[in-house]
Amino acid sequence: MKKNSILNSLPFRLLLALVIGIAVGLFLNKNDTGAVSVALLNIIVTVKYIVGQFIGFCIPLIIIGFIAPSITRLGSNASRILIVALIIAYVSSIGAAFFATASGFLILPHMSLAPEVEGLKELPQLVFQLSIPAIMPVMSALFFSVMVGLAAAWNRSELITGVLEEFQKVVLSIVTRFVIPVLPVLIGTTFATLAYEGSITKQLPVFLVIIIMVMIGHYIWLALLYLIAGAYAGANPLDILKHYGPAYMTAVGTMSSAATLSVALECAKKSEPTLRDDMVNFGIPLFANIHLCGSVMTETFFVMVVSKMLYGEFPSPAKMILFCLLLGVFAIGAPGVPGGTVMASLGLITGVLMFDETGTALMLTIFALQDSFGTACNVTGDGALTLILTGYAKKNKIEPQKLGNILE
Repeated sequence: MKKNSILNSLPFRLLLALVIGIAVGLFLNKNDTGAVSVALLNIIVTVKYIVGQFIGFCIPLIIIGFIAPSITRLGSNASRILIVALIIAYVSSIGAAFFATASGFLILPHMSLAPEVEGLKELPQLVFQLSIPAIMPVMSALFFSVMVGLAAAWNRSELITGVLEEFQKVVLSIVTRFVIPVLPVLIGTTFATLAYEGSITKQLPVFLVIIIMVMIGHYIWLALLYLIAGAYAGANPLDILKHYGPAYMTAVGTMSSAATLSVALECAKKSEPTLRDDMVNFGIPLFANIHLCGSVMTETFFVMVVSKMLYGEFPSPAKMILFCLLLGVFAIGAPGVPGGTVMASLGLITGVLMFDETGTALMLTIFALQDSFGTACNVTGDGALTLILTGYAKKNKIEPQKLGNILE
């Protein structure tokens, strides 16, 4: 069963598609004169275009489906502790994003990331074009989600809230039944075209180095979070960290904050009295869905790498600041499932940074290849934020209470 679950996992399918795509692309690169090879290349280019159009069409739906219901849920249950939890989760996420941005501007210019344009083969024209325009622009979908979500929460509109909840279920079905199954097709065709052009052999090894750098960034950010939390709460953060090993390893295996929740709760409860029981019962499940500092850091660093590799330049500082601030919002609305962060923020990648389908495919691939470590960082960081909640409750003399009372 364990073997089958690995073979059926999204990262394995993406990795398999990547390998097959590179193999096919390299073969076509060396045998591009035959009629069969030309026809196959035409099909690959066309399929890549159509799948890219389909995913682009789904992006506004994903934004509305993920963001708006999340805002209504938070707004309808707003309380002092909940607001504090929301603020520290957002600050942690955008802090990780800005840390990755600063590190990228300091480190990446010294690496060989320039696109190799000399000697590349040209791709053939599309066999036919199937244009699938999105129902609205990305930024329109974002502002629509925010305004409708806030208005529904302020007016306590049960009808609109129910509709948004149902729409989120519909969007999740679209993602799981349509978008995710076609992702390997997009990945395979993208890497086949890159391999045919001749650039993949020089680009792929760099990603391995980047992944190691991002993992080091995770550990630095976790250390910073726990130091800040310990100083604020007046507690030893090692009393929490020493129990988080099982949660970290579970997250590496499941690549899902939601799937790791039970183990994370068990680890956090072992940290009593450093972590208050009511804050654990409230904070750990909440942060599992809204605190994605590791995933945000990873995505931010990778977009800078991909931008330099494919388009020859880094995004401007202004674009990166906007990207980081909005990515924190998208992270709060992202589902705690494998690849949830990058799926929820595809609109930012295409709308703010102007990535095309090739850039999007590269982001999805390299994000999936290390998603387990980003999730592990998310889960472990939840303990630090729960320590901050515990310190806040003590400083404000909030008596221990049951979960239901916390939300009142």
